[in-house]
Amino acid sequence: MAVAVALGAFGAHGLKEMLTQEMLDIFETGVRYHFYHAIGLLFIGVITHWLPDSLLLQWSGWLMVAGIVIFSGSLYSLSISGLRWLGAITPVGGLCFIAGWIMLATTLWQTM
Repeated sequence: MAVAVALGAFGAHGLKEMLTQEMLDIFETGVRYHFYHAIGLLFIGVITHWLPDSLLLQWSGWLMVAGIVIFSGSLYSLSISGLRWLGAITPVGGLCFIAGWIMLATTLWQTM
């Protein structure tokens, strides 16, 4: 979450004069999803205390990490570089996020 805060501040202050509003919005989307999934990772960490051997829970966490790197990372890179083809990578990160949340929900459902 500290990285998300730092990148958010960098985007709001360091990139404000350098990027168009469209590119700033793209950067902000990366930061927003970075935050959401960092919170998800904290939640997974807490649940892991009670379910340390759950493979689904472990995969959920790794998929969220992959999603942050691929989804948010591609948006950060796209906004700073202007290379639009990087947007083609973004949905792969989104799929990682979706799969991670499904695995987390499945883990919770199985424990009920």
